[in-house]
Amino acid sequence: MGLEEILVIGMFAGFMGLLLLGFPVAWALAGIGFLFAVIGHVLVEFLEAELWFTWGGTIGVLDRRLFGIVANELMVALPLFIFMGIMLDRSGIAERLMNSLVRVLGGLRGGYAVTVVIVGVLLAASTGIVGASVVLLGMLSIGPMLQAKYDKSLAVGTACSVGTLGILVPPSIMLVLMADRLGTSEASVGRLFMGALIPGVMLGVMYIAYIVIAAYLKKDLAPAPENREPFTPKALLEVLIAVLPPMALIVAVLGSIFLGIATTTEASAVGALGALLLALLSRRLSLEVVTKALFQTTRTTAFIFGIFVGATIFAVVLRGLGGDDVIRSAITGLPFGPAGVVLTVMLVVFLLGFFLDWVEITLIILPLVAPVVFSLGVDPVWFAILFAICLQTSFLTPPVGFALFYIKGVCPPEISTLDIYKGVAPFVALQLLGLFLVFFYEPLATWLPGHVYSGN
Repeated sequence: MGLEEILVIGMFAGFMGLLLLGFPVAWALAGIGFLFAVIGHVLVEFLEAELWFTWGGTIGVLDRRLFGIVANELMVALPLFIFMGIMLDRSGIAERLMNSLVRVLGGLRGGYAVTVVIVGVLLAASTGIVGASVVLLGMLSIGPMLQAKYDKSLAVGTACSVGTLGILVPPSIMLVLMADRLGTSEASVGRLFMGALIPGVMLGVMYIAYIVIAAYLKKDLAPAPENREPFTPKALLEVLIAVLPPMALIVAVLGSIFLGIATTTEASAVGALGALLLALLSRRLSLEVVTKALFQTTRTTAFIFGIFVGATIFAVVLRGLGGDDVIRSAITGLPFGPAGVVLTVMLVVFLLGFFLDWVEITLIILPLVAPVVFSLGVDPVWFAILFAICLQTSFLTPPVGFALFYIKGVCPPEISTLDIYKGVAPFVALQLLGLFLVFFYEPLATWLPGHVYSGN
């Protein structure tokens, strides 16, 4: 093992060690980066090590790299999409959707859980904020499902897992970050949004199919309510009225991007304005609501950009120490073809998801492995969507699955942590099944962007 391999492994080991000790992610990334920059400088300047490392070529270019991040127009879309999601969370749209859909589907076996999935998919396409979606769905649905004698694990697992669709279904802040990190026009934000649309909806359909089949195979899992409200045309009309506002916003944001009317940044501004108007129409708009939304948006954006800065320092030093060559050799040295390499990368990402958040994996791992995988002839959009689906599991896999923490905070006392783990396990399996479907049938991710951008 050469010196470069030792230093690269040492950097990742040091980063994981600091995380396990409880250090904030941004500080751990930046601290390890500076530490190994000093180590590399000492090895080269004082110990004459055979290492292609220069202080000026790493730390010396940080100012330009960091300025490039904050000056990137695409990054303006992040706080605007975050603000849009938070305002929609406060507009009462989800409550109206849930109440109206329950009148139509609640009388079926498993109907309440199916309602949660449908509302979750619409929220995912409207907000893209996992924390807000999980908490909101949990607050609206877990109590009523338990009152309807639903199995505790199914009730909490449905609300928790469906809420994570917001990270995949466009407009997704994860896809915006991925497009920026990939840095290729073949995997632009618009292409990734279109590529994720079919897999995202497919996962929602798979969730519904699982709930319906499980409810009919096991009668006490999700029983039909005893006092079922009769279905009326008025109830269907209420559903249509409740669905129209979020659908209009989805069409305005995604349609303007897909049709080339607006850039991603411009479309995010349209979404933010639309969310404000919906809150106003719902009579939920006030100075206090806007102030809290702006404060939460600022905190979330600062968190992401803090990790951006730390990851940039880490990546610059890693590359200066020969990390790119080490990773390229490790990947190309695998005894598989391109498909086997992609599967291996997905396995590594899935395992990292047990310990790292999607932000760290996107900012650190994706820029390192993507160029090597692309050099093997792999379609960038297909690989990016596979990567995104795999990252979605990181919200549900312990011990660092953030959706598990979100849902625990709104669960009734009778629901234990074990109930949550048992509840999300089938949905993790469904996400992995969706990953394999996209892997074995590439057009699920590539047909829509290819069809639109080819001009057909």
